[in-house]
Amino acid sequence: MAQHFNYGGQAVMEGVMIRGKKALAIAVRRPNGEIVTKIQPLSSLYTGVLRNIPFVRGVIVLVETLALGVQALMYSANVSLEDEDVEVPSGMMWGTMAVALVLAVGFFFVLPLLVMRGVGGLLPPTSVLSHVLEGLLRLALFMLYIWGVGFVPDIKRVFAYHGAEHKAVNAFEHGAEMEVSKVQQFSTAHSRCGTAFVLVFFIIALIAFVLLGRSELLWERLVWRIVLLPVIAAISYEIIRFGARYGDNRIVSAIFSPSLALQALSTRQPDDSQVEVAVHALRAARDADGVPPSASAATPSNG
Repeated sequence: MAQHFNYGGQAVMEGVMIRGKKALAIAVRRPNGEIVTKIQPLSSLYTGVLRNIPFVRGVIVLVETLALGVQALMYSANVSLEDEDVEVPSGMMWGTMAVALVLAVGFFFVLPLLVMRGVGGLLPPTSVLSHVLEGLLRLALFMLYIWGVGFVPDIKRVFAYHGAEHKAVNAFEHGAEMEVSKVQQFSTAHSRCGTAFVLVFFIIALIAFVLLGRSELLWERLVWRIVLLPVIAAISYEIIRFGARYGDNRIVSAIFSPSLALQALSTRQPDDSQVEVAVHALRAARDADGVPPSASAATPSNG
């Protein structure tokens, strides 16, 4: 049986981005109610042979997610402000991504390390318990961040579009008709969600730092945490792929259930208009790939 590509994406401002096999589709609702759809062919970096090499593809996907995600967010912001013709300079896009990366590494990796270093008199920094507590603090900060930003009205809407994106992908993968009423029947959680990836990433990071980052020198511990990030991302991506591929297995499903539960923080139940936008994005990505309207993605993919 032919294998199908695993469609997925992210929520943007008043819209949804879907990453297809050949192109990126972004559907955004303008203030006047019109849905604007943009199709953008993908670079060979995101579709070439490196995308199929285990562990290497995890790093490629991480770069792809950051670059395309920032680009989609900026485009959606322009459309939602009735200004979709404005071109975002590439320098601004990469600069924004660099700043976001620095802030994320500082908040989720450097800060927990410094906190645990501050209690070094009570707990040796090289102890396993110190690393475990640091990892738990990292996860707690992430959950607190997601929970906190969820109270911002604009972010609430983004989280609802996130739920709409999951519903659309779930419906497509189960072979359902891509109609709003049908799509609404599916879950807002999905095994390949970025939130699930972050949870797995933090768990793998905890294990990696226990094994390799036990130096007493603060600068060495900081270097380990930065250098290992691509490796941890690559391993985490393979684990997420495994969980998605064998999600019907009860044992695998039970192991990954916390990641699905965590998505309750980063998704909201979407209304019909938001699901409509997600369906538009998925249809556009599917059409760009030449996928027949009746086809589904029920078969696991190597993509």
